[in-house]
Amino acid sequence: MLRHALAMLVLSIATAPILAQVHYHPDGRPWNQKARRGPDQEVPGWFYNLGITGLRVELVENAKTHLVVRHVFADSPAHRRVQVGDHIVGAFDQAFEEPHRNGYGMQVFGPNGPILDFANALEKAMLPDGRGRLPLLIERGSRRLQVELKLGSKHGSYSKTFPDNCKKSDRILKDLLEYLVEQQRDDGSWGSPPHNLFAPLALLASGESKYTKAIDKCARFHARTTKAKDHGSLINWRYMAAGIFLSEYYLATKKKWVLAELEEIKQFLLHSQYTDVSQINPKARETHPGSVPKDNGKAHGGWGHNPGFEGYGPIAMITGQGALTLAMIKHCGIDVDRKLHDAAYDFLARATGRNGYTWYADEVAGHNNYADMGRTGAAGLAYMMSPYRDAIYKQHAQDHANCIGEHPNSFPDTHGSPTMGMVFTALAANANEKDFRRLMDQNRWWFTLSRCSDGTFYYQPNRDNAGYGADSRLSASAVTALIYSIPKHSLHLTGKPFAK
Repeated sequence: MLRHALAMLVLSIATAPILAQVHYHPDGRPWNQKARRGPDQEVPGWFYNLGITGLRVELVENAKTHLVVRHVFADSPAHRRVQVGDHIVGAFDQAFEEPHRNGYGMQVFGPNGPILDFANALEKAMLPDGRGRLPLLIERGSRRLQVELKLGSKHGSYSKTFPDNCKKSDRILKDLLEYLVEQQRDDGSWGSPPHNLFAPLALLASGESKYTKAIDKCARFHARTTKAKDHGSLINWRYMAAGIFLSEYYLATKKKWVLAELEEIKQFLLHSQYTDVSQINPKARETHPGSVPKDNGKAHGGWGHNPGFEGYGPIAMITGQGALTLAMIKHCGIDVDRKLHDAAYDFLARATGRNGYTWYADEVAGHNNYADMGRTGAAGLAYMMSPYRDAIYKQHAQDHANCIGEHPNSFPDTHGSPTMGMVFTALAANANEKDFRRLMDQNRWWFTLSRCSDGTFYYQPNRDNAGYGADSRLSASAVTALIYSIPKHSLHLTGKPFAK
């Protein structure tokens, strides 16, 4: 059912009117969603963060070139200078002219409009000759005002090659790593499979001994919470996060106890991989009759949220992670059934069009169509990390990277977990320097605007919730830390060569 709905969404793009994001959901989402904890619980909705200014704004249908202020953080540059209800209509004496078009689809991906205009203005203010001053044009009721925000000169600007060879990126990364350590729970986790993967990977990528305790603590957490046979809700996500991290951890530390844990994870994943109709949960025939395969070919080799085939069955996003996990485990010296591993790669190949874009399940969205890139990134990284020397794996990795480089504007919009999609997209694009560069350049706005005045990063509005209410800062901060670590090539996932 979900797969059918998503397919219809793509097909409707060509005929549907271009809608603003504020109208994407009739019930008012995302704007009416609130954070339940953390520094954003005081904010009355899920709005765009405007970088270090302390401003949160909404896009509205009847003023498409305006940014409507919905919150101003105390002790921020905008405090007592900008008011809730103000309309930001320009910067540097230049009115915003291009209307916003934030929605979901090939025609509307990207931040074009006042969001991008503001990001560019903020970047300009951070240049040395900008003196850390951001002059804004504001409409307050019937009045038009000029308001100058004093941002200070300490933040600096990104280099042309950011996050590589970039002092600002280095400073941000240092602060984010400290923040991640502060956020680690007593049990060694950060609260969810994506957090428990990206946060410790970022710490491990640093190579700094002061983070060893936090990294080891997370490794032991994964060891305690995984076993060869297990049951639970959405369990495959957890095992893949554990397998990917523990593999990098083992390759970095060579601690022998990890191998037994990886063997257990391997056994679980091979058990949970869908390979035979006997694994179909009978309830799936009632809840998703149109998705249930009638023979062994459909969905073969993939993973869904849980073992076997339940609900709408295996999907490309998690199958990419499954293929990646087995690849990393194989690199650790543990034997993996090549036939089953290739079945996962075959699933991804069936899901990928000639343009390198990977769709939701094991079917293509059309050979010229594309949408959000998280699945393409997960598939590309799985191929890039393949332990097998066949040229086809490298070629697939390049195809996926090229697709990302050609269509970088859907970066923060992956269904289900936008921030997870961002990581896999960036890691896969790293297979080709040109594609990675284009991805980062086209999404410089996101990194500029997502950084808050306290140094953390913020989970910007996107096409669906995917956890905003529980986490507005941690996931974006962990993801940014790992992406900013890519140029170090200190992890195999970020380009460190495997030992021959």
